[in-house]
Amino acid sequence: MILAGDVGGTKCNLALAEQSGQGFQIAFRRRYASRDYSRFDDIIAAFLRDARETIEGSPERKIVAAGFGVAGPVINERARLTNLVWAVDGPALRQQLGTEHVTVLNDLEATGYSLPWLAPDDLLALNAGSGVPRASQALIAAGTGLGEAILRWSGERYIVEPSEGGHCDLAPRTEKEIELLRHMKKTNTYVSFELILSGRGFLTIHQFLDPALRHPSFDQPNADPAVEITAHGLDGSCAVCVETLDLWTALYGAEAGNLALKALALGGMFIAGGIVTKILPKIKDGTFARAFREKSKFEDLLSKIPIRVLLNEEAPLLGAAAEAARALQN
Repeated sequence: MILAGDVGGTKCNLALAEQSGQGFQIAFRRRYASRDYSRFDDIIAAFLRDARETIEGSPERKIVAAGFGVAGPVINERARLTNLVWAVDGPALRQQLGTEHVTVLNDLEATGYSLPWLAPDDLLALNAGSGVPRASQALIAAGTGLGEAILRWSGERYIVEPSEGGHCDLAPRTEKEIELLRHMKKTNTYVSFELILSGRGFLTIHQFLDPALRHPSFDQPNADPAVEITAHGLDGSCAVCVETLDLWTALYGAEAGNLALKALALGGMFIAGGIVTKILPKIKDGTFARAFREKSKFEDLLSKIPIRVLLNEEAPLLGAAAEAARALQN
């Protein structure tokens, strides 16, 4: 039995998986609110209690390997989450789980390693393109934060190179985006792409466009304004929400194009994260792809890069399980 985890600032998805032929079968899963726990060890302890029956009913009667995709940089098998105070520690998890086969990855690494295991209907083509076989690929994912990674062909498979590119400086392209940056500089010394290309970015843009217009969720402590803003933006019931969604999507496409140039991702660009599937009609309307390729002399090159959206939101779990299984075999 393999334990796989997708560990983020908002939630932790944990699952027990078994390798079955050319894929993985989930035997048990639970979701935990990250901020309800003071340590990751406590989440693991809760999961082990919840999954006891499934673990004891497995052929091995124990967890033989574990893999975790974590929203933060991984250094020496230890990751401190960017948007939380606690850490994920590989050696400590080996002791807690009773197995030497524990793999700690950046969450975008885990997502990248899921790509060979995805079914055809787990991917949606935004741009068919004409990808170059075994050329570099790139992955971008907006959710609680903004993750970025580059995939390089090793001669046997793609190796995922994690990054913290989402924390690079916001690069405005238009007069409106320049004004948005000025607006954000009033309350932020440092303005990164992640401050916009994340769930909290929708409220920031909306308040920039019209600070006087407020929706009910803006004043509800436990509500997520992004849900209301994107819903109104998609159905066209609020002009400011429509403009917010358009500006957010254009900036997302522009940064994806930046990453594609830096990686020279002629093998393809993959779009993941919890937001993209929720605003898919907007992602598909051409705004994203247009901003992606608007790069002066390189517009023709970028127009040929395949762009695919990951529809399977459990991709990080799948990639974490795959890397845990690989560690077990080696």
